[in-house]
Amino acid sequence: MKELVFTTDAPAAVGPYSQAVKVACGTMIFCSGQIPLDPQSGKIVGTTAAEQADQVLKNLSAVLHAAGAELKHVVKTTVFLTSMGDFTAVNEVYAKYFTLELPARAAIEISRLPKDVKVEIEAVAMI
Repeated sequence: MKELVFTTDAPAAVGPYSQAVKVACGTMIFCSGQIPLDPQSGKIVGTTAAEQADQVLKNLSAVLHAAGAELKHVVKTTVFLTSMGDFTAVNEVYAKYFTLELPARAAIEISRLPKDVKVEIEAVAMI
């Protein structure tokens, strides 16, 4: 069983993908990467990686909520950064959202992200 998840509380996809996909009788949710877009205006929020990470995690939380989950249900994230120099600043923000039972995680530096943002985060959750 596969259910596509969409919410207007997070930015619409900027490409051909779903915000998230709920599978296996609704027990697993695969969230597409979120970037720091304001869901209403579609504009980039923040100029620093930390400010952008805060919006990214708000968006990720909104997508999870639309799928019937919360950040506490996340079992794996992948953080994409355009500069590993932002790793510590993003970690500080990330630690405010994930406080107990931390999910597994990978952090990857890449050359460019959609709309030239500094950070993108994708997640897998289990409910």
